[in-house]
Amino acid sequence: MNYSQPFLVHQLEDIGRNWSIYDVKDQFKHFIYKTADAEFERGNAERDAIRTEKEINKRRKTMREKFIAAIGGLPSSDTPLNSKITGVIQDDGFRIEKIIFESRPNVFVTANMYIPDGIVKPRGAVQFLSGHFEQAKHADEYQVVCRTLVKAGLVVFAQDPVGQGERHSYYESSLKFNTFRWGTGEHDYAGVQCLPAGQSIARYFVHDSMRGIDYLCTRPEVDKSKIGVTGNSGGGTQTSLMMVCDERIAAAAPATYLMSANGWMHTGGAQDLEQVWPGMTAAGFEHEDILLIMSPRPVLVLAVTYDFFPIEATRQTVARARNFWDICGRSTNLELFEDVSDHHYTRAMAAKSAEFFALHLLGKKVKVDNSKVSPIPAAQLYATKTGQVRGELKNARFVYDENKANIEQILKIMKNEPEKARKARALEWLKAAVFNKRKPCPQNLRICYSGHANDLCFNNVFWWSQEGIINQALVFRDYRFADRKLPLTIAVWTDGTNQLRSHMNWLRNTCAAGRAVMVLNVTGVGAMEPRKINSCPTHEWYGTICRLAHDLMWLGDSIPAFRAYDVIRALDAAQELPDINVNDIELYGHGRQSVYALIAAALDPRIKALREEDPLSGYADLACARHYDDYDINSIIFHGILKYCDLPDIRKWLGKKYQ
Repeated sequence: MNYSQPFLVHQLEDIGRNWSIYDVKDQFKHFIYKTADAEFERGNAERDAIRTEKEINKRRKTMREKFIAAIGGLPSSDTPLNSKITGVIQDDGFRIEKIIFESRPNVFVTANMYIPDGIVKPRGAVQFLSGHFEQAKHADEYQVVCRTLVKAGLVVFAQDPVGQGERHSYYESSLKFNTFRWGTGEHDYAGVQCLPAGQSIARYFVHDSMRGIDYLCTRPEVDKSKIGVTGNSGGGTQTSLMMVCDERIAAAAPATYLMSANGWMHTGGAQDLEQVWPGMTAAGFEHEDILLIMSPRPVLVLAVTYDFFPIEATRQTVARARNFWDICGRSTNLELFEDVSDHHYTRAMAAKSAEFFALHLLGKKVKVDNSKVSPIPAAQLYATKTGQVRGELKNARFVYDENKANIEQILKIMKNEPEKARKARALEWLKAAVFNKRKPCPQNLRICYSGHANDLCFNNVFWWSQEGIINQALVFRDYRFADRKLPLTIAVWTDGTNQLRSHMNWLRNTCAAGRAVMVLNVTGVGAMEPRKINSCPTHEWYGTICRLAHDLMWLGDSIPAFRAYDVIRALDAAQELPDINVNDIELYGHGRQSVYALIAAALDPRIKALREEDPLSGYADLACARHYDDYDINSIIFHGILKYCDLPDIRKWLGKKYQ
């Protein structure tokens, strides 16, 4: 080996992240986009091939079933609603009832029901689902929409979603504030905890909405065959969820959401976890399918020209989906309305929505002028006394509580399964998840730089892990063993070669003991850390790693599975390294990202031992913690793993290999 000038540790870190034979900064994004684009094209081809109503019905059934399975199934709807009216406001031509019902036992949903005066027989109603305003149903903008609809003669039922309005999950009455941020914050915070159990927080959103329809069906003012749904932004997501999951919806007006998953992916923007549907891109699903499932019932797609959701994607999706209404002979039942605005449910959209629902649910044409419609103080609309369910209603449950109970039930069932059978089932699942249709290729390993840093000699090495993905490492040995054949320890820790300084004592001690050490940069780490694809910090919520993790999830994949495969391929690369004893390879993992090494050790018999320091204790512990460290959390979340095993199981199964 040819070792050149000595280097300081910070210079080693620079070498580890700045080698330049290939530009690898965008490889993770390009890999995901290329894979996803192929699935989107396949889905388009399948929809383009539809020619008959029978084929529409077949795809509707298939996509609905796959979607419900993807979000983890729906909770039971056979529990009593235990609804109560906590107050009434009489307004000009209508009254507003303040309502609380239970979507599931002790899960309290707060709502306002707008009821026109003088109802003598059941009539059409609209469920209004709130977007990401903290005030939810009683936000000024949404009050205007509800008041516009009720002025058109419609019954309107506006309910608070998880984490907003009167349903802040992390509100503490003793503190008078939340211990975690409302709305999108807690949607993601609690949503992450649903994923290891193979579920999505979306299941709770859609089920709350479906139980809202159940409540409407109990009311004598409502014709249960004439119920529509609308909402914008996050409420547009919920409206879309209802279009997919609830066959009772007679008409729908999703606002400022419906576009295309493909179009949104290429913007680089992230979404909240109720808007991330695991495996559905791999199923060929697109927003166009939301419309297909609803066809040929009346749908009004509401959009704004200056939205951060790409308007061109909305236009294209509606244009493509029109074919399904044409096939059914109901072409006029699909409309697109655009207002010149940024991301809002504007007054013009509210007026158009009122006219649409009046036509299809009341059977009459109306002309709406809502220029003088104005909201009332939000506190007047509270269904609770204090404005927050938590701390006021006894034994109130939220997503965290439901998910924790669900995981405890899963673990109880697994505990009763024979250990041998469960281990075989778990390892089979892990293998399928990690190898996951990946395309191995010749590694073409290269040493692109050599040198020494004080007592350590090093090689800078890279190879192909799979088609389109390069991995890289710095391989160290003590200078006293420069030309000897040494056993190898592959080190896996957060930030890879970017964090040599914090691990230098361990590195020197291991090399001094006569082992070579490969400090591995798996995909997206060290030299492979991607360029930012949006304005958020790379490892924070909505940043680049979060976005790519969600894109992988749409593909039925995950970062832990992807990177565990990288670790296994590093074993292959080690076979080509000079002066390495390939019959003695160990893994060392540090921090939460040691989970990649743990999974690889469970699957590859070439690994003789695994040592971990400060690892993630287990996914059940993470999912059942009221509060947890959410920094870079998307890089370690393994969707569905708890249905098969947890990390303590894997450590036990490794036996003497785990040290």
